[in-house]
Amino acid sequence: MSKIIYKISPRDAWEQALKAGVFLGAPIDEQDGFIHFSTAAQVVETAAKHFAGQDDLMLVSVEAARLGRALKWEPSRGGDLFPHLYAPLPMEAVLLAEVLPLGPEGAHVFPASVAP
Repeated sequence: MSKIIYKISPRDAWEQALKAGVFLGAPIDEQDGFIHFSTAAQVVETAAKHFAGQDDLMLVSVEAARLGRALKWEPSRGGDLFPHLYAPLPMEAVLLAEVLPLGPEGAHVFPASVAP
């Protein structure tokens, strides 16, 4: 499975997590009972499907191995396996958090390390 997984988060939720020292999830995560993540191959479609037109987002890169057994790979969109975290996200697992801007065409602009 992927070594690095990605979380798209509203900036305010991420800033609250930084103050608290742990990310408990966005409202959709709280509703579903786990924190949704995507792989590099999935995250662009995730942004288009669930965050279309939204700005003020963060792209959080996470080292999957640091999440232990609370990270489960489960079928979702099209039967693809998606990483789901059944625990709070510890900041020690976060590699990078960066702004995920909207481009002039209205699609999110991903860093070269993630863009397809």
